[in-house]
Amino acid sequence: METVIFDLDGTLADTSGDLLAAANACFQQMGEGDVLTQADAGVALRGGKFMLRAGLERLGRPDEAVVEAFYPVLLEAYAADLDRRTVFYDGALDAVEALKLDGFGVGICTNKPEALAVELMRRLGALDRFASLVGADTLPVRKPDPEPLFEAARRAGGHPERCLLVGDSDTDRNTARAAGVPSVLVTFGPSGEDMAALEPEALLHDFADLPAIARALLR
Repeated sequence: METVIFDLDGTLADTSGDLLAAANACFQQMGEGDVLTQADAGVALRGGKFMLRAGLERLGRPDEAVVEAFYPVLLEAYAADLDRRTVFYDGALDAVEALKLDGFGVGICTNKPEALAVELMRRLGALDRFASLVGADTLPVRKPDPEPLFEAARRAGGHPERCLLVGDSDTDRNTARAAGVPSVLVTFGPSGEDMAALEPEALLHDFADLPAIARALLR
């Protein structure tokens, strides 16, 4: 079976609002206000430590030890309120169902910790729509290592070399390249205008187009 594997943050769903709130909870504990704003959505989708580094640099006090110390605090804050502002991108779940009707296996490969990804998808009522979910800590390695992508494909019932990765970042592009499989990068996220420069096999402007793209790239 061919499989279509999705990144989560910034690809299937806009999670930036809840991620930014968790980072700002850390800065508040440091005695600062809300350092990051919604204009930093692209920063948020690059992960918790990236947000902390960006905020500390903005404050003029970069410190990797502080990043490491507050990362667990960020994860705890995020876990406590991870779905208040998060929404699926328009047409995302319709595309998932269309892919399954067309015979594709469908899974998720994310650099979000697995437990948080599972809980988020459960709260959003979509966990059972996907045949697999591989997170940052499911395996000893994470994206851009190709093994999490291969594992997501295997768990979705597919051959690991007959998959494609739908994502929104250079990490996803590099993961697919390392795996020797196609990448499809979305253009509707915060960094959408930068995706063409990464030269993926396809750009996705509308989820309605994804089944046809998947057929063209995998069949």
